[in-house]
Amino acid sequence: MLKTAVIIGATGLVGSELLDQLLESPDIEKVVALARREVQQTSDKLESHIIDFKNLEQSRDLIKGDLFFSCLGTTKKQAGSIDAQRQIDFDYQWEAARIAAENNVPHYLLISSSGANAQSHSQYFKMKGELEQAIKQLPFQNVSIFQPSLLLGKRRENRLGEGLAAKVLPCLCQLPGLRKLRPIHDWELAGKMLKVATKERADGVSTYTLDEIFQ
Repeated sequence: MLKTAVIIGATGLVGSELLDQLLESPDIEKVVALARREVQQTSDKLESHIIDFKNLEQSRDLIKGDLFFSCLGTTKKQAGSIDAQRQIDFDYQWEAARIAAENNVPHYLLISSSGANAQSHSQYFKMKGELEQAIKQLPFQNVSIFQPSLLLGKRRENRLGEGLAAKVLPCLCQLPGLRKLRPIHDWELAGKMLKVATKERADGVSTYTLDEIFQ
């Protein structure tokens, strides 16, 4: 059966690549992209909306379908503070997920992070872990959580630290014990998400660590 997919974060690194793959997939009939700015893609299958994430209730009727992909994410530097980052990385995603669950969307798919841990001393990993825990409490039929490492791809903005890491990590990760830290390309993560959503059986809560994403 053809599916309707809703995606938030479709203008980001992985979200934009995932949107491309969703539009090309023969298993997807319709894609609803909800974003803070206009998406670049065009397609007869695409319905795009610029929405106010601070007032998601206004967009409740748009958050309906078979699949909900949550690809939002930012950095502390971009957001300006850890509180502003949390608003995007936790609050917006939690609110959208709550509405999706109330609208009986059966399958929720989240980009989290390797290292996500609600007990972590790192504010970033703690935030990611808390979001995972909160999502698991919602009444979705299926929840798929993806925990990638450093993401590689062409970003809109230049991130110096990530750029240096992207050059150094692939070499370092050939060393014993460091393979689990190797970076992953945006198209690899997007492809795994699409496969889980349309091809693989996902019952209850499934968490995909780095090795499982590469598989």
